[in-house]
Amino acid sequence: MQKGIIELEEMEFYAYHGCFKEEQVVGNRFMVNIAIKLDVEIPSHSDNIKDALNYVTVYELTKKEMQQKSHLVEHLTERILNGIHNKFDYVDWVRVKVSKMNPPMGGQMKAVSITMER
Repeated sequence: MQKGIIELEEMEFYAYHGCFKEEQVVGNRFMVNIAIKLDVEIPSHSDNIKDALNYVTVYELTKKEMQQKSHLVEHLTERILNGIHNKFDYVDWVRVKVSKMNPPMGGQMKAVSITMER
């Protein structure tokens, strides 16, 4: 068995998550990073996409969740994490990091992020 980690890095979305009414109307930029640990022995030898984790599906799943409004990034992150585990029951471990860029904090800040894993 050969374990590997597939990472989808800095997926950028414009979405409408937040507790403030303005956030739900104006929106904001979000960055999402996902790491998935799984057995990669078969695809590493077969060189066949049918044997590999389809990370286009992971992206589409993430995009779908990003389009559904949430008040909290914790709620959004949990939905993405659950979606991946539900779709790919053979993965060993998933880590999802969601960052809200330039959050409305009353001061200059690059991002606020939450990372969840299971």
